[in-house]
Amino acid sequence: MADLKSTFLKVYSVLKQELLEDPAFEWTPDSRQWVERMLDYNVPGGKLNRGLSVIDSYKLLKEGQELTEKRSFLQVLLVGVLNGFKPIFLYLMTLWIALIHDVVSLAGLGCPRILKKHFRGKAYYVDLLDLFNEVEFQTASGQMIDLITTLEGEKDLSKYTLSLHRRIVQYKTAYYSFYLPVACALLIAGENLDNHIVVKDILVQMGIYFQVQDDYLDCFGDPETIGKIGTDIEDFKCSWLVVKALELCNEEQKKVLYEHYGKADPASVAKVKVLYNELKLQGVFTEYENESYKKLVTSIEAHPSKPASVLKSFLAKIYKRQK
Repeated sequence: MADLKSTFLKVYSVLKQELLEDPAFEWTPDSRQWVERMLDYNVPGGKLNRGLSVIDSYKLLKEGQELTEKRSFLQVLLVGVLNGFKPIFLYLMTLWIALIHDVVSLAGLGCPRILKKHFRGKAYYVDLLDLFNEVEFQTASGQMIDLITTLEGEKDLSKYTLSLHRRIVQYKTAYYSFYLPVACALLIAGENLDNHIVVKDILVQMGIYFQVQDDYLDCFGDPETIGKIGTDIEDFKCSWLVVKALELCNEEQKKVLYEHYGKADPASVAKVKVLYNELKLQGVFTEYENESYKKLVTSIEAHPSKPASVLKSFLAKIYKRQK
């Protein structure tokens, strides 16, 4: 794994330099420095999990066969693009207007140009490009819905439902974090994605389950373990926890939520957490997690196929995770 990460980072450096030196962008020195910092923060500064998942998935699809040096290089090129993908589209929704031109240029031109340069001669190139374009749209749509629900002056807890939460996480998280890595590996392995619709559906369900875990850990996880202090309550997020609380609470408890959810005041945050404990949401989550795991295992076993080992590997990595 250490060697794999080292190879990934070497190829990332090559891709980054290609992007920064591309004359089509005509960066000023300041903008080049800004983009380089952004890329370094989000790619080598991250966990690399999504990108490395492409290689892991490909190896499982090929039943553990060793990758050739050329093939290994090709995979790492792809994960370099993949790792730089999500931050760009999340930033597109959140950065100041003064920076958006750079982000649009990087997102709209950078990824397609890298794909074109390194994959144009491959039989799966058009399908790969179409996959990235589609997931770009899905991710941006999910982020847009998420942001719209938290706008100041537009806050309305009555709109927070399981269907809204599912719509947000399906588009914002599931397609990018779970379907895209496996779909990339399938295409490179010579598979037709139309023959793996069931695989896609299972991965989307897995992505939704993963985000529910994230929502739970944001409130109940150990900050030292997860590496951050959760702020979903303060940020008025359409979290699975608040949606379940709205389903389970009585009228008095609902008043507490409406009064204190979405406020940065530590006292308000504390009152929401007390209410979560009163509603025994930790137990509700445990039940949800166990039921989701059983359903996913059943779905995987009901459709034995070449990607089944990939699905089992993904599920094993996230079941009962603590960070």
